[in-house]
Amino acid sequence: MSLEDNPFSYRVTKDGRVLVSRGGRLVVTVGGARAERLVALLGEDDAQDQELLARATGNYRRGNERRGL
Repeated sequence: MSLEDNPFSYRVTKDGRVLVSRGGRLVVTVGGARAERLVALLGEDDAQDQELLARATGNYRRGNERRGL
């Protein structure tokens, strides 16, 4: 399933944590300095936001996956 069909969403809490969800389920909570850096980068471009959120969750293609066996 692609990011276009099922994008990530996020919410920044009062204490600065970033709650990242996908498909209505919480995927990861990012806190501390990592959350501060993420919040500073989010909001400029939807495609870039999706890539940043995917990287924050660890769910992104690294280019070394094998294709179709």
